[in-house]
Amino acid sequence: MKNITMLIDGQLVVATATFPVINPATGEAFAQAAAGNAAHVDAAVDAAKRAFSGWSKTPDAERQRLLHALGAALEAHMPELMELVTLETGKPLAGLNGVGAGMEVGGSIAWTHVTADLTLPVEVLQDNAEARVEIHRKPLGVVGSITPWNWPLMIAIWHVIPALRAGNTVVIKPSELSPVATARFVELANAILPPGVLNLVTGAAGSDVGPAMASHPGIAKIVFTGSTATGRKIMAAGAGNLKRLTLELGGNDAGIVLPDVDVKAVAPKLFGVTFHNNGQTCACLKRLYVHASIYEEMCAELARIAASTVVGDGLLPETQLGPIQNAMQLAKVEELAADARASGGRFLCGGKRRAGPGYFYEPTIVADLSDGSRLVDEEPFGPLLPVIKYSDVDEVIARANRSLNGLGGSIWSTDLVRAAELAQRLECGTAWVNEHGAVQPDAPFGGVKQSGIGVEFGSHGLAEYTSIQTLKIMKS
Repeated sequence: MKNITMLIDGQLVVATATFPVINPATGEAFAQAAAGNAAHVDAAVDAAKRAFSGWSKTPDAERQRLLHALGAALEAHMPELMELVTLETGKPLAGLNGVGAGMEVGGSIAWTHVTADLTLPVEVLQDNAEARVEIHRKPLGVVGSITPWNWPLMIAIWHVIPALRAGNTVVIKPSELSPVATARFVELANAILPPGVLNLVTGAAGSDVGPAMASHPGIAKIVFTGSTATGRKIMAAGAGNLKRLTLELGGNDAGIVLPDVDVKAVAPKLFGVTFHNNGQTCACLKRLYVHASIYEEMCAELARIAASTVVGDGLLPETQLGPIQNAMQLAKVEELAADARASGGRFLCGGKRRAGPGYFYEPTIVADLSDGSRLVDEEPFGPLLPVIKYSDVDEVIARANRSLNGLGGSIWSTDLVRAAELAQRLECGTAWVNEHGAVQPDAPFGGVKQSGIGVEFGSHGLAEYTSIQTLKIMKS
């Protein structure tokens, strides 16, 4: 049994109570994590505030060097981290189309190195005989990071590395469902970074750790990835000191397939961008609109692929899809499937939980639903795909945009010019053509409407961890 401790001011901190971390492939605990509380948050914030004065003044090149060293440490421990990610999330080591624990750890390494090389140079607006006007980017102070259970290590990296790169210090709270790989990352980082620069506080379900961070007057910014409902609570709690916020929230991404595609060529890609990590990714394709002329053919091909997909323990090399990460999410998937049946959905494959231990659910394709049914209107965050028929392109764009969410969307066609024009009509933070959910460390990513505030990645994302100071130097 692994024991996960907190790490504050460079020191391991053991709590008086612990909580279990469940392996979703077995339904049994494989680790015990420290049950922190608001007092631990206070201690972590105090440590981060003390460390900020030194870290923010550390020469830029030295901060870069230390972050590259952290990337190298992640790479040196890649097999260990992959196993931890699989044990706590269920995602396979390799996974469907190579999207698994290896991709999560490998992506974390890549994001660390790319972000370490980002810069925010001084902008000069004016430099003449009268005055010089410069725009400087300055770190905010202590950043609070609250991460979700679906990509625990990757999203921790997305939050922490740009915060540190900009000169901030960090207190991170991982999900109580998957704190293990994040705790190991923080431990590796503390062997490289000065004490107090990166602190870890873990909390059990329903603890006061998250609320204490959201309302803490010593935290200047919260970066959160998770549900829209929780994002609203963080916004409200952070109003006391006008916290800066980056919120990457829920998505219910639409994909629109035009009638000119080759169904057999496109279906495997559509299946992959929908079902990798069992659909437990914010930017997975969640609603698939297919033109009536190819609808039945596409449904049949997707069902054929789903039926042949290998579901099992993520530690087994042949596994493509693992279990759903937790029992609560499995119950939601079952609830949405039941509602889809009651709404007249035609289940082409799957549609049930797999017998035996663990939180396994068969990959499921559902035809003949339309807007207004729960499986179309709500984000399932599981291996359920509604395939929806349409006839008019203008109408389907409007239907896709009717969602309260706006994280991502995609158009699938052989006519790239037309597809790009249609993609720009989608009301979402990222639009793809013949792809969905692919993100990269130099391209900004974030949502509109109720899918979030702000962006991550690249220089645009890095800037969100800073404040602007305008410096005007009079010369005459």
